[in-house]
Amino acid sequence: MKYVIVIADGMADEPLDEINGETPVVHANTPNMDFIAREGYTGLTKNVPDGMTPGSDVANTSIMGFDPSMLKGRGPLEAPSVGVELNDNDVAFRLNFINVKDGAINDFTADHITTEEADELIKALNEHFGDIGQFYTGVSYRNLFVISDIAMEDLKSTPPHDVVGQQTINNNLKPENEKSKLINKLMEDSVEVLENHPVNKKRVEEGKLPANMIWLWGQGAKPVIGNFPEKYGLKGATITGVDLLKGISTYIDLDVIEVPGATAYFDTNYQNKVDYALESLKTHDVQFIHIEAPDEAGHEGNLPEKIRAIENIDSIILEKLLKELPNIDEDYTIALLPDHPTPINIKTHTMSPVPFAIYSTSIKTPDDTQIFSEDMSQGKYDTIIGHTLLNEMIKISKE
Repeated sequence: MKYVIVIADGMADEPLDEINGETPVVHANTPNMDFIAREGYTGLTKNVPDGMTPGSDVANTSIMGFDPSMLKGRGPLEAPSVGVELNDNDVAFRLNFINVKDGAINDFTADHITTEEADELIKALNEHFGDIGQFYTGVSYRNLFVISDIAMEDLKSTPPHDVVGQQTINNNLKPENEKSKLINKLMEDSVEVLENHPVNKKRVEEGKLPANMIWLWGQGAKPVIGNFPEKYGLKGATITGVDLLKGISTYIDLDVIEVPGATAYFDTNYQNKVDYALESLKTHDVQFIHIEAPDEAGHEGNLPEKIRAIENIDSIILEKLLKELPNIDEDYTIALLPDHPTPINIKTHTMSPVPFAIYSTSIKTPDDTQIFSEDMSQGKYDTIIGHTLLNEMIKISKE
């Protein structure tokens, strides 16, 4: 039996007037999503426990089969994917390159700065602030900062995508104390280094937004989550363009399959993702396929791109999976779900449970759901806890 979990990051949404009161997933052309829902079992899953922030770290750890309550921040989850092995006295921050204007966050991605440009800026930050901590290049605007011998994981930080247009640049970490002042000042001082850097001067000349400040958030120490093969007795792998998901996978001993063209944005190579997934399934029992594009569209409030991303997942990834999986193993189980909602009108994550659908060659009598949507009231399940999803898939496969 092969197990495939397709994570359409941020796909869940709310009804929108622009599309006649439908949600993007209902409005989109999704015959393969609807097939999985119609011929399988459906319901809602609560991937974010009460009291936790609805971040991708929490939600995806749940989907990967582990209780996210043991997480210690998003930053340390991204460390393995950039080749950083944290010591016990290290605290890792997610570092966004952002664009600020009039004292507020104007763009939390710095106009999707390239990785090559980010690397040059990271070098400059290490030259100026290397005595405070170390900066590491990630992918595009997503990077890492590590500081040692100072406990900061107890501070509260704000994700920049939650406060675009409203967050002043001098009050991120709270409460105010010597530790938070150190990091807030580092963010402020980065402006002087970045604004006049040749990379940003060139970006301005090309009509792009400069990455004129860093934003540090999601801090935490090295986590101990669990071991996937030991817990489930299965060998698993992950395909994603996002360092966070690669980091979680590394910590729980899932193999990370590197895919050419996996950009974690609208231009990600969907075809390569499904092709590499099918090849990986020849040697793995469980394959996670994560697609970031719907979430990015939600954060940007970009409805056409969100619909396009959903349709690409359906027509490229799901269509080929359903066609080719029987050639790898005649018995398979596939699940489709978002990690969390990222509604177009809100432009950030919400706590709401998300829809899921499971199709398996073992299912003889599907439930009454007819299409994949945020309404799974006709499903077999009510609301399950996120980290039990894989267990449910395994149970179904043995029916």
